[in-house]
Amino acid sequence: MDRFAINRILKLTDIRSEYEFEKISSLYLQLRKKTKTSDVDYQDERNHLKKLIKEYEHKNWLKEEDISEIQIKESDTAEDLVRKENEFNQKRKELIKKRLKEYSLNQNDLAKILGHRKGYMSELINGLRPFSKEDIIILNQLLKIKLEDLMPPFIKYSKVIKVKKALSSISKDKVNLKEVSLLQIA
Repeated sequence: MDRFAINRILKLTDIRSEYEFEKISSLYLQLRKKTKTSDVDYQDERNHLKKLIKEYEHKNWLKEEDISEIQIKESDTAEDLVRKENEFNQKRKELIKKRLKEYSLNQNDLAKILGHRKGYMSELINGLRPFSKEDIIILNQLLKIKLEDLMPPFIKYSKVIKVKKALSSISKDKVNLKEVSLLQIA
């Protein structure tokens, strides 16, 4: 389950990395916008995220002399990754809405087809919850949307660390790999 899915936000106790900081900051802004355009009030979630953000900033970014080049680079990378994730989610959202319109369907129809309630469907489409594999397959077959446009091409950060560690422990003569780019992480 995605640590940052809307139903898990209140269970978060801390921010562990620059990536998580950027992810939570982005989510905070998304919930602010969503509250203005929705009948759902995300005030508890927003307040909780705001508290986590302030704690992280105070702990990691308060003293300018303690900020390292590595920390700045990690922050820039994390910001870039979250931006790419958000762009992917926005593109997917627009594509789903376009295809629904082409087939004379609406979001409520799609919620019925996938077996979700209206609010949950909205959270899926807006990237606040992850689509299940089954939902993605149904969207692919029903709306004729390519899988690569439905499934984010991002690897979880924890998995990237494990892969990099494994690659560094494998003898170079055993493995003939070109430079492995795991930039697309989540």
